[in-house]
Amino acid sequence: MLAPAFARLPHPDPTADDVRAAAIADPQFGRVFTDHMVSIRYKEGLGWHDAKVMPRGPLSLDPATAVLHYAQEIFEGLKAYRLDDGSMALFRVEANAARFNASARRMAMAELPEELFIAAVREAVAADADWFPPVAGGALYLRPFMYASEVFLGVKPASEYHFLVIVSPVGNYFKSGAPAVSLWVSEDYTRAAPGGTGAAKCGGNYAASLIAQSEAIAKGHDQVVFLDAAEHRWIEELGGMNMFFVMDDGSIVTPPLTGTILPGITRDALITLAKDAGLTVREERYAIDQWQADAESGRLTESFACGTAAVVTPVGKVTRGESSFTIGAGGPGQVTTMLKDRLVGIQRGLAADPHGWVTRL
Repeated sequence: MLAPAFARLPHPDPTADDVRAAAIADPQFGRVFTDHMVSIRYKEGLGWHDAKVMPRGPLSLDPATAVLHYAQEIFEGLKAYRLDDGSMALFRVEANAARFNASARRMAMAELPEELFIAAVREAVAADADWFPPVAGGALYLRPFMYASEVFLGVKPASEYHFLVIVSPVGNYFKSGAPAVSLWVSEDYTRAAPGGTGAAKCGGNYAASLIAQSEAIAKGHDQVVFLDAAEHRWIEELGGMNMFFVMDDGSIVTPPLTGTILPGITRDALITLAKDAGLTVREERYAIDQWQADAESGRLTESFACGTAAVVTPVGKVTRGESSFTIGAGGPGQVTTMLKDRLVGIQRGLAADPHGWVTRL
């Protein structure tokens, strides 16, 4: 049963115009937040209810709230873009809604009707459109998430959930100024295993990746790349991005969706755009040793990572233990640049949208 129309609670002390302008002039990614949030509750026997747009503020949780003990929590990440005519738009929001429910099923959580997910996102954007940042790569980053809110101790799926959407004005994800990122190959840690939660967008997957990401940063790299858990040989993904490899014949390889990596919405869009451009895309396993050999021989010309936050990010250098190798010239390649330009063009309304991915608000 769908929730009733969204109630709108007035903000008692909205951010002043000058304070907001200063906050969005150069926002650090995920550090600035808008005035409002969307909240919807679920309870077994009652369904989804109490939908409202309300002032953003702290959550009050009982110490026995289930999420704190059993980690039933999922989230999504998507952006609202401003188009040339001043209107706002979402990119493939239906795919985010579908993936959110796929994550919910894997984590034994209540599914949110997709139309309610989309309505909540729309409400969040409408409430805080004035927070759109006037910076390079500017967008409103939307974080829908849901956690088990039932108060109990016991290993079972919760019967109550809380869904929220918060909003963060953002610019470009990477601000290092480097033309490409540097990756560290994790030899000691894996992100996910067959039968696990690798394909779900849940906090535990990211928590498990943090020690490897910290190791990468400590060694002077931007990101970590994970290998498979079974053979520790096949490239899977970064801590929060999917990987692509461009060969000298123009074909593209990306790891297949076998349940251990996140089915990225940006990944899927890039596969479609590459095929639109007449390129061959193969979803197949690609070994770390082959990656290095192909880079050194010149068979591999480009590598890039992708995700909602970072969009398309060229990979310039990869280090594994004491061995390092450079991808192509160490910067953005022609295919990477072409695909990024086509994707961003569609997202921002600067190019034709043949697949109907953009939802104008």
